[in-house]
Amino acid sequence: MSPSAAAAGRVVAGIGEGAAPTVGEARRLVVRALRAAGIENAGLDARLLLEGSVGERDLDPGRVLHSADLGKLADFIQRRLASEPVWRILGEREFWGLTFRLSPATLEPRPDSETIVEAALRQLGPRRDEPLSILDLGTGTGCLLVSLLSECRLATGLGIDLSEEACRMAAGNAASNGVAGRAAFRQGNWVDGLAGIYDVIVSNPPYIPASEIAGLSAEVREHDPLLALDGGPDGLAPYRVLARDVPRLLAPGGFIVFEIGAGQTSDVVSIMAAEGLELRAMRHDLGGHERALIFAPA
Repeated sequence: MSPSAAAAGRVVAGIGEGAAPTVGEARRLVVRALRAAGIENAGLDARLLLEGSVGERDLDPGRVLHSADLGKLADFIQRRLASEPVWRILGEREFWGLTFRLSPATLEPRPDSETIVEAALRQLGPRRDEPLSILDLGTGTGCLLVSLLSECRLATGLGIDLSEEACRMAAGNAASNGVAGRAAFRQGNWVDGLAGIYDVIVSNPPYIPASEIAGLSAEVREHDPLLALDGGPDGLAPYRVLARDVPRLLAPGGFIVFEIGAGQTSDVVSIMAAEGLELRAMRHDLGGHERALIFAPA
């Protein structure tokens, strides 16, 4: 632990000493601890962790915290000081206005990936009211499929993931978000063994070059599953597999939406073109980066 993190740890350890602090006092102490450790967005992290430790109780700044609250808060902060992301500490994250539980086997849903949902819905237009069939490859928490099913009320969907634990988590998230009756999840290696055709296929495949993973932040490197990060030597290996195997699964008028990493647009377009898939549209994330590519048979 760095000197700054050690100092922050002493602040956290002192939260429960002496008279119990109020909500406002505890928040100031937590912000101080996180800032001392060099953590960005210390104010936001402190608020979220305090809310998570107290639950739905009154968060009035003048309310005195109970001992159980303080113990949970201290544990949360120690975990944050050890680089565990806030949402993993809390065990869930919001995506597309829905709540998704996390596990070590699932990638943490991020706002950039909402671009995939937006792109698919824009491409569908009025077709979203039809009884569509949706396929989500590398489903993780199920956030893409569940979000699309929440918007496409007559659609059904299948999520595939290499991890059985991820499939169980995704099924639970489908249930908690009210779409379990229209969603199924299956352990598998991309499209191996799949039959049938789909109107919409979405995928956020691993796209980070293997050599770059060691340089990722500790929050990502140590807490997101390697299976969801490692895209092979150049970060493009999954796209080559999908370009070869996905076209046979597309229904007439169907399309696929991929999430991509920074600077990968031209390479992914070339890979898809070699297998007869044409770029139909591109969407940018909130940061202005090319994030979602929509393909259909040429």
